[in-house]
Amino acid sequence: MTKPIQNKTSGLQRHLELSDIGIDFPTAKGPFCALKNLNLKISKGEFISLIGHSGCGKSTVLNIVAGLYQATTGGVILDSAEVNEPGPERAVVFQNHSLLPWLSVYKNVELAVKQTRNGRSRAEMKAWVEHNLDLVHMTHAADKLPSELSGGMKQRVGIARALSMQPKVLLMDEPFGALDALTRAHLQDSVIEIHASLGNTVIMITHDVDEAVLLSDRIVMMTNGPAATIGEILDVDLERPRDRLEMTDNIKYNQYRHAVLTFLYEKQNKIQTVSRVKADIARSKKKSSSAA
Repeated sequence: MTKPIQNKTSGLQRHLELSDIGIDFPTAKGPFCALKNLNLKISKGEFISLIGHSGCGKSTVLNIVAGLYQATTGGVILDSAEVNEPGPERAVVFQNHSLLPWLSVYKNVELAVKQTRNGRSRAEMKAWVEHNLDLVHMTHAADKLPSELSGGMKQRVGIARALSMQPKVLLMDEPFGALDALTRAHLQDSVIEIHASLGNTVIMITHDVDEAVLLSDRIVMMTNGPAATIGEILDVDLERPRDRLEMTDNIKYNQYRHAVLTFLYEKQNKIQTVSRVKADIARSKKKSSSAA
């Protein structure tokens, strides 16, 4: 089995750093610890996938990086600046495309461009909108409303809108999760192409092991909550560009795939078993102490 490699980028300048992240959410029974002691350092241009069982805090991590949530402990540093609110340097693509239904494809992307105008003239903004639609192969649908588009086309527009903001970090929360297999494959190929062209730093949440291995430089595997954290980090050393058909017969690809599945189905079960045993022991000690 391929050995998981921790901290691939130890010798490189840090671009994005998550340091000792922890977050508690208030509940009727008291604070619920969703994340604890989460540390991750990412270099510029890396493609990182977050994977783990449902409820392990993947989206919470993404929302903290986006500035939508504030960590209870620790923090996020992007290019030496603390992240404490949303900003155009961090664009988010959600599973739900979130397009405004009354605006055309062109107008949806233009809205994002206007928010990050950067001194562009009207002609320059028009050219920039068209450029980003071209990146996702949606120029032909510029005048269509979202209701006239397929699910995959809507996601392409959502990606174009995010890219039009020229973000330093592109955050993707299961962007292909609601799509059929063929559309999903086409969009994965588009993301590979765009990442190769632009070199953005990307953090993507996925439940799809093959998707994670195909797209990523590193796969961050998370433990189950409460108090979820990073269990292992797998360095995916596969030459780019990657062809999905060639990957199916690639020995290293299948080794990486096996490593992730082993964590999700075997090691994670062991972690849960140990956690339950520890909890049972703690409860027994508490009862013994009360009885005494």
